[in-house]
Amino acid sequence: MAEKEIKQDIEALPEEIGKIDILAEKKEQKEYTGEKVYLDSWVPKTKLGRSVKEGKEKDIDKIIKSGKKILEPEIVESLISLESELLMIGQAKGKFGGGKRRAWRQTQKKTQEGNIITFSTMAVVGDKNGHIGIGYGRAKETLPAREKAIRNAKLNITKIERGFESPESEEEKNNPHTVPFKVQGKCGSVKLTLLPAPRGTGLVIGDECKKILRLAGIKDVYSQTRGKTKTTFNMAKACMNALINTTKINL
Repeated sequence: MAEKEIKQDIEALPEEIGKIDILAEKKEQKEYTGEKVYLDSWVPKTKLGRSVKEGKEKDIDKIIKSGKKILEPEIVESLISLESELLMIGQAKGKFGGGKRRAWRQTQKKTQEGNIITFSTMAVVGDKNGHIGIGYGRAKETLPAREKAIRNAKLNITKIERGFESPESEEEKNNPHTVPFKVQGKCGSVKLTLLPAPRGTGLVIGDECKKILRLAGIKDVYSQTRGKTKTTFNMAKACMNALINTTKINL
């Protein structure tokens, strides 16, 4: 009788209690394995890193505007929440699968001991609120190359300006959605032009540049491109150059 009563009491408990326990367990796991423990155990090696760790520097825009060199990716991670994506700079090999885009660009070096394979990739990080960075990583394995690329992207974080094609209300004035004016970027033979677009247009540009603009917080844009646009490496750099030019005005 006692066991039946206990089972009935457990079944009578509200479902919310079980949900609370699950959420608490997930929160503990996140704090233990996630960014909190990682940043808590971070030992800064630079003067700027120590200022951020102690809470003296809290504004990433102020750091970027002052021209201080960011040498530790934890500085950026502590101040803003970032998302990352890999750009398709390589292509697959093979008779039937050849030519397909992939994130890893594979190269070989001929030596007396044989072929030495190297993987490289390009990553972009951003908070979808005007902060964007791009980085390149190269290693003998894919995962270290990805980690290097993301780290370099965080170190190259920059602030861009966003604007409106036609602000129609006070609410929209606080929600910039496109580039503020016509801007151009160049890398190698690639020349890229970004033009303001009205709300709802979307990103009228190549797929890899869409990743960069989306993480930068730009939702609508028109574009014009010239040159060898299939070279994703140069295309991404030209897009970043155009975004950086949103902070410059030529008189």
